[in-house]
Amino acid sequence: MSVLLRSRLRQTRINEHALRTVAQRILNKTGVPDSELSVELVGNTRMQTLNRQYRHQDRPTDVLAFPLWEGPGPRTSLLGDVVISVPMAERQAATYGHSIDKEMIHLLTHGILHLIGYDHERGQREAQRMRRKEQTILEALQPIPKILRKK
Repeated sequence: MSVLLRSRLRQTRINEHALRTVAQRILNKTGVPDSELSVELVGNTRMQTLNRQYRHQDRPTDVLAFPLWEGPGPRTSLLGDVVISVPMAERQAATYGHSIDKEMIHLLTHGILHLIGYDHERGQREAQRMRRKEQTILEALQPIPKILRKK
């Protein structure tokens, strides 16, 4: 498994080893341990551009997932891309009263679940199923490692 990590942030340092380790643990818990994953950390401007381009919503969002397993044909080890807005994660962490690291791991988990076919927008039953899976994974990832630091 490999996790390609890219950051477009100038004011935030990333513990790349911790983020890659967490990503691998999430992939293990979701049953796709040998998958290849791309994770990109962006600001709100880039996230708004992607959200407008791909979801036709002209606002930033917290996480976007771009699966490569959609459609017919054989599956490859390439799972897809998860893009996380760090400013949105910071805002949500403050709102929910937990650390930015916990929020980042939640968003990464959420994005990976989307990549393997979970979709909370398909209805209440699917949303509950996805929420339960997220909780199971997040509990298994304790304690939360330090992932982000301001420069």
